[in-house]
Amino acid sequence: MKLSQFNFNLTLDQIAKYPADFRDESRLLVLHKDTGEIEHKIFKDIIHYCDEGDVFVFNDTKVFPARLKGNKEKTGAEIEVFLLRELNREQRLWDVLVDPARKIRIGNKLYFGENDSLVAEVIDNTTSRGRTLRFLYDGSYEEFKETLYSMGEIPVPKWIRPHAEEIDTERFQTIFASKEGAVASPAAGLHFSRELFKRMEIKGVDWTNITLHMGLGHFRTVDVEDLSKHKMDSEQMIISEESANMINSAKAKGKRVFAVGITVARAVETPVTTKNEISPYEGWTNKFIFPPYQFVIPSALVTNFHLPSSTMLMSVAAFGGYDNVMKAYKEALKEGYKFGTYGDAMLVI
Repeated sequence: MKLSQFNFNLTLDQIAKYPADFRDESRLLVLHKDTGEIEHKIFKDIIHYCDEGDVFVFNDTKVFPARLKGNKEKTGAEIEVFLLRELNREQRLWDVLVDPARKIRIGNKLYFGENDSLVAEVIDNTTSRGRTLRFLYDGSYEEFKETLYSMGEIPVPKWIRPHAEEIDTERFQTIFASKEGAVASPAAGLHFSRELFKRMEIKGVDWTNITLHMGLGHFRTVDVEDLSKHKMDSEQMIISEESANMINSAKAKGKRVFAVGITVARAVETPVTTKNEISPYEGWTNKFIFPPYQFVIPSALVTNFHLPSSTMLMSVAAFGGYDNVMKAYKEALKEGYKFGTYGDAMLVI
């Protein structure tokens, strides 16, 4: 398929700027992929589409405060640093993006915090925007991480709002987030509340967690018309033996496996065996799913409404069928559904 087939008109006011008042009360569009039927519900109604023994698979990654504001040495020019991933714990090396990148060169020192209490030195250029920083800090690793994170803010995408606010500290995380390492939130999981989990438990619905640390590559613009030539950035992921066993057992019994989010769908499709089972896995994935693609593990997908021409939209179309999904998006736009991380949800079943 071609990039241009996933473009549609989306205005800024159709992107949610803030989350719903209650996690499980955003809107839910239900798409039946076999018939193309569309239903309009509230998210907590998802309980009516699952049965005893079904398994929901969640991504328990936790977003860290990745956006820092600093100043360049000598000139004092304001600089924004976006922490991507830690490269070396002992040497305090981090892979980062800097803005404006043109002003930052190898050897430059950057200062952060009140009284310039944290200093970093640029030691490598990795891309036009990317850099490797060495933070100069004499204390313990734990003190360093605490200092670094205290200066950062939750990286709410700028197409949602230019700056993070107090509400984002809680609502940009899922209630089950526990493994720190993501720079973006697995949005589909944001809709699940403690009350909904309790209702699932009463109904006998099971759930398990996998981990996929989302990087900015998840949102990187696709700049090739031929989708087979697009390369996803690698992201770290973990699927435990316990999770793999639960998923395989449910499938063997004919139960549904709900992938909560595209990150989960990508993760569970990565270590599939020749017997069409999922195996435990700890490593990296750069799997890019777009139509046509035959899913092996998930039988249902919970997802948000994604931006035009995004890799997430392409993956949803691979699961629900291109024509079905684009028709559902057209319906969602007409009915006033909100798009993006804080937007409404879609169940493809």
